[in-house]
Amino acid sequence: MRSIWTGAITFGLVNVPVKVYSATEDHDVSLHQVHDADGGRIRYQRRCEICAKVVPYDHIDKAFDDGEQTVVLTADDFASLPAEHSKEIDVVEFVPSDQIDPIMLDKSYFLEPDGKSSKAYVLLRRTLEATDRTAIVHFALRQKTRLGALRVHGDVLMLQSLLWDDEVREAKFASLDERVNISAKELDMSAALVESFAADFAPDAFNDDYQDELRALIEAKLKSGDAVSTEVTFGETAEEGEGGEVLDLMEALRRSVEASRDRSKPKSKRTRSAS
Repeated sequence: MRSIWTGAITFGLVNVPVKVYSATEDHDVSLHQVHDADGGRIRYQRRCEICAKVVPYDHIDKAFDDGEQTVVLTADDFASLPAEHSKEIDVVEFVPSDQIDPIMLDKSYFLEPDGKSSKAYVLLRRTLEATDRTAIVHFALRQKTRLGALRVHGDVLMLQSLLWDDEVREAKFASLDERVNISAKELDMSAALVESFAADFAPDAFNDDYQDELRALIEAKLKSGDAVSTEVTFGETAEEGEGGEVLDLMEALRRSVEASRDRSKPKSKRTRSAS
């Protein structure tokens, strides 16, 4: 695996240098569209609807359409925005792991300890395990600020990007408001049916049969000679930074705890002297 970027998990004065890797990959067979008559590659052109010319990428801007008017956003417009280039995974808070609804989970990333010592990394991993908590973090990826969940996955720390609250739809269906009577016998029978299918989840016991059969079909066509020349029909084929320095771990932890306690102390009210 190749790392996407390097940075550091930060909370208080503790700094944990890490390398970030994509934790998942798509196993689907990549397919092209071709002309059924001769097998020629079908390509889509970026054609302007006003002048009908094919437009190269360096002459393409983006636009927002509100239904009545369109606002064109140029490269200079985007350059004026506060793009995020931070290499820090900034811990905001530690929450009970069961408070994170799985519907909010998006992409997953493995974190590898980076630097001369992995002690701070292992300490954070074991602390999350012992407390059964997940770190809610802010981080930047591809110039966008993102919300994430930092948790333990086996022996590694995993970062999972989270959807923002307004990106999760609310399920409102009129049918759910209908009064439904469920008898105790029906509930018992349903529970018995569930129990008959009960098992421990083993992901490696499941296969993507469609993709397996698709690969077998492709191999069979290749062996039988039922293929065309790619060159003839398709034509021409188409920085990592260093982690920050780690402070003395025990001293950083001590000072961070003290700073957190100071923030939580109620401030004393000043008394005014009588004039």
